[in-house]
Parts: sequence; structure tokens; C-alpha cells
Amino acid sequence: MEFTSTNPEHLLFDAARKGDVTLIKELLAQGVPVDVRDGRGFTPMILASYEGHLEATRVLLDAGADVNIQDNSGNTALMGLCFKGHAEIAELLIERGADLNLQNGSGGTALMFATMFGRHELVKIVAKHGADQSLRDSRGLTATEMAHKIGNEEALKVLEA
Repeated sequence: MEFTSTNPEHLLFDAARKGDVTLIKELLAQGVPVDVRDGRGFTPMILASYEGHLEATRVLLDAGADVNIQDNSGNTALMGLCFKGHAEIAELLIERGADLNLQNGSGGTALMFATMFGRHELVKIVAKHGADQSLRDSRGLTATEMAHKIGNEEALKVLEA
């Protein structure tokens, strides 16, 4: 595997992006902070989960990664998954205490992201675990109102059940 840096923190970001569990464990054992941030406020756990690396995400969480850490825009790993997909990782984050109702700088929530981006399985998962459907984004919309606005019938079936 080719890495872009020899800096241990940069190596941890590379390992997280690529899902290299062995290198992640090695770097953490050397004392690289698990919640180190890049210029956008991303952490290795945010990157590993966003890239769909379940085992890397699990290792980082086991090492103490903050499941609710927010990037510079206020987005969490769970919000990223609700944009990108990766339901199995979303379940892991929720199991590990992800706050379903955190809002980013625009008032967006994980449920809103899942609704907006047509991630129907994630709408079901987040709603099932008790996401607050009354929260409003900066435009004043709830997830249900978003679903109506964009014609997301699958999300509406879940949100209006």
C-alpha cells in the first residue's frame, strides 16, 4: 500500500481512508491520538466510516474515538453515512452511542441526510432508533417535509408510519 506521508498523524488518516486495520492499530499503539483532526475537522473514524471500512471504524471506536465528534461544518460520521450509505456501519455507530439528533451548521440531521439522498435503509434505521422527526433545518424543514418536497415516497412511508 502506498502512503502519502511519513508523518504518523497523516499516516493514520491514510490508513483510515484505505481501511488498513493493521497500520491503524500500529499507529495508535505508537501514541497517535485517535481523534486527531485534519484541516476540515475530519478524524480517522469519520474517514474510515465514510469510506465504508467497517472493521477500521470498529478498531478506531474500540480505541476511544468519539462517535459524536463533528467536523468543521458540524457533520458527524453518522451524517456522512446517511449521505453515502453503509447501513452496517451506521448500526455500529448507533450501537456505540451516536447521537441521532445532532445538527450540523445548517441544522441538518442524519435523518434529513438519509431522506434527501434516498438512503431508504438508513431512513428506516435512524427512525427505528428514535431520531427526532420534529427537528428543523435552517430552511425550517423537517425530514418529513423534505421528503414531501422532493417526492421521496419511500422515506414518507417510514416517516409517516
